[in-house]
Amino acid sequence: MTFKDDSEIERIGLGLLDRTLPKSCWTHAAHFAAAIWLLRHRPELTAPLEIARIIKTYDEATGTSNTDSGGYHATITLASMRAASQHLGRYPAATELHLIVNALMASPLGRPDWLLSYWSREKLFSTAARRGWIEPDVAPTPPWLAKS
Repeated sequence: MTFKDDSEIERIGLGLLDRTLPKSCWTHAAHFAAAIWLLRHRPELTAPLEIARIIKTYDEATGTSNTDSGGYHATITLASMRAASQHLGRYPAATELHLIVNALMASPLGRPDWLLSYWSREKLFSTAARRGWIEPDVAPTPPWLAKS
């Protein structure tokens, strides 16, 4: 997916916050769009406990149960937020967000399976990884992905 302008990014970010984003629109690209938008416009909401609350509330509002096998996933969320933050940090503050998100989606992070470069499928989709951060087991943790 390619975003045409920042209003598309904002619509995703606000839709996540007010729980009006249709579940069918909560795609891999939308996850990163929301992360980039929050990091730029609502950084106070990007702390691990806050982002977990936001996503869990959104999941529940859209009919997704937060269980040991579905809904909010801590390791994926934290890794994605760290990756989004690192990516956003490469750009001047005035850079339009849709350009930043489009560049991120054109990078290896744009592949939905990017996390499998660091975690085995078994470990990444474990209950422990869903409940909290676990370190990668396939490749060393790059500095930008390390727990801060």
